[in-house]
Order: sequence, then C-alpha cells, then structure tokens
Amino acid sequence: MVEPDHPVLTIKEQCRILSISRSAYYYSPEQKEDERDIAVLQAILEELRERPFYGYRKVWRAIKDLGVSLKQVRRIMRKAGLRALYASKRASLPAKGHARYPYLLKDKAIWLPNQVWATDITYIHLKGGSVYLVAIIDLYSRKVLSWRISNTMDAEFCVSALEEAISIWGVPAIFNTDQGSQFTSEAFISVLETHGIMISMDGKNRALDNILVERFWRSLKYEDIYLKDYQSMAELKDGLKRYFMFYNSERFHESLDYETPDTVYQSKFIDEQQYLRAVS
Repeated sequence: MVEPDHPVLTIKEQCRILSISRSAYYYSPEQKEDERDIAVLQAILEELRERPFYGYRKVWRAIKDLGVSLKQVRRIMRKAGLRALYASKRASLPAKGHARYPYLLKDKAIWLPNQVWATDITYIHLKGGSVYLVAIIDLYSRKVLSWRISNTMDAEFCVSALEEAISIWGVPAIFNTDQGSQFTSEAFISVLETHGIMISMDGKNRALDNILVERFWRSLKYEDIYLKDYQSMAELKDGLKRYFMFYNSERFHESLDYETPDTVYQSKFIDEQQYLRAVS
C-alpha cells in the first residue's frame, strides 16, 4: 500500500516498486474536478520537492503520465502560487542623464584580491512581494565582501554596502558595475571617486561582462533561496547571513582549485607580504 508520508520513499518510487501506475494512485473515476486538481497539485509538489528548480513545462513532462495537460499544470501552479524557478531579469536599469564609464576589464588579468570588485542587484520573492539584494564581490577570490537587502530600488542600500566593504576590506583598484541607475547615481559614484577607485561599467547589451556575479546569483538561488522559501524579510536576512558565511568559508569552488573564497583571499595577501619582506 502506498504511504503518502513515507519517511524515505516518494510516492513515485513506491508506485514503481508496487508496479502501480501513478494515475491509478492519484485518480478515481468518481473524483470531482476540484478533487482532481488537488490530486494534480499533490503530484506537482512531490516533483518540486525533488527538483525545486522546475518550471511548469518541466513539471508537466515529469507528471504527464497522469493524463494531465500542460495548460492544466500551468493553471494549477499559478493558482497555488508556484512560480518557474529561473534567473530574474536585471533589477538595475539605466537612468537618463547619469554618467557612463568605459568597461575596463576586457583582456585584463585578475591576479590579486582587491584588484577588481564587482556588484549587481537581484530580485528575491517573498510572501508579501519582491525585495532587492545587492552584493559586492572580490572577483579574484569570489569572496562576498558585503551585502544589503531593501524593499525599495533607491541607491541608498547600494551605497551602504559599498561603504561597509571599503571600511572592512580596504580599497579596490577597479570597481565594475552595470549601468543601473543605483550605480551611476551621484551618491554611489562620489564614494568611488573619493577613494580614487577606477570605475568600470558593462557596455550596453553586454550581459556577460558581469558573468561572475551572475553565476553567484545562480548559486545563491539554487543552493539556498529556492530551497528555503523564505517568507519574511527577517527570515531572509538570517538565511542570507548563514549562506554567505557558508559560501565564503566552507563552500569549495572548482574555479579556485576547490579552495574557499576566504582561504584564497587571505592567503594571497600573506604571500604578497612574504614576498615584500623577502625583497626588501
């Protein structure tokens, strides 16, 4: 007999072991339309527990043996508030009249921490609506230096993240952003210029210029946001704090020869200090 709350086996696996079709388990001829929708929703939720990154098209392909249509799956997921899990569109948009700066990273070798920092903004969906996350990353080590979340799209939370990163980690040689209004604002630019930081901006229609930050957003969302389903700003703040600590100090990165960002960031400074002492 299939046990819906089995601690180890999913309904799909139990049906396969017992040689029972899932359609036979989920449906009965006398079911009403609402009951059938609930049965389909149960199958959808089961699939999403295993693959939380599936949108309605992939969910439908996974459960179409139940005799459901693509349109039916889309309707039920929409009604239940289940969204397709994919990278959001850019949260930062250009503003007319703001200054533009050239892209400085083309063919540039990045070989030191604090040589180049980069930033971007992404959406995160909560129960009451979307909030916005900005993070500043050292491109050499992939270390997250600072971050802020906000329920508005003004420049203030970006400036706050920038000032914190500089106060804790020092001054980078180059700071790279897109041409979003938050990063071209007078408040943000003035902080960079005050510290003598060279400003680099991604060109128009050059989404890949900031590819390392885009990859970071993907890791954050697939490894934490989509799995945890945070409901409030307080939950999100606590969850992000835990994830960024994990990302910096515990998560191994293939691109860093399976070292952590903290290890790479700190060890390079030690190596440089040892070198300077040796040649002085």
